[in-house]
Amino acid sequence: MKPVPPATSLRRAPVQRRSAERLTRILDACADLLDEVGYDALSTRAVALRAGVPIGSVYRFFGNKRAMADALAQRNLDVFTERVTLRLREAAGTGGWRAAMDAVLDEYLAMKRTAPGFSLVDFGNQIPVGTRDAEPNTRVADRLTDLLSSVLNREPDEDLRRTFLIAVEAADTLVQLAFRLAPSGDERVIEETRELLRAYLARSLD
Repeated sequence: MKPVPPATSLRRAPVQRRSAERLTRILDACADLLDEVGYDALSTRAVALRAGVPIGSVYRFFGNKRAMADALAQRNLDVFTERVTLRLREAAGTGGWRAAMDAVLDEYLAMKRTAPGFSLVDFGNQIPVGTRDAEPNTRVADRLTDLLSSVLNREPDEDLRRTFLIAVEAADTLVQLAFRLAPSGDERVIEETRELLRAYLARSLD
């Protein structure tokens, strides 16, 4: 089962497995409908219908559709962290920080291409569509700092957090450009992004 967002993003945290499964169905339905109709046409009633739950079940967890999109973004970040962690575990420390950085970028691109609703909410910075918010990238950078500090054999101090925040901000902007240029991401822009990240991170991590 997919991760359940933390209680802070929910009106009420699921206690029993049945409630957690219902919450998962609600978020899955929200993600599918975001791809089909977009955020503006999304409604809690349509989500309840798609999820096969009473409308009251949706309001048990969420006050409105924005809260639902925020919870989906949090779940996306948790799934992303799990995927990167698995890649790093499979690599067993080989390849150094460059391989770790490739894993981070590859998993982000994979979710961008395949995860329902991700093109609109990713980690929380595009709702309403087109708006920007620094907080999600800060959360991503903090998560990566904590995750990769052991790979780097570095303390997760403020310098490392700042380095990853700058890398995340740069990658976010360039990946958005790549997906504006091509539905699956312009490969030339993606490769330039990879090279830019390697050149920038080498200054601090080599």
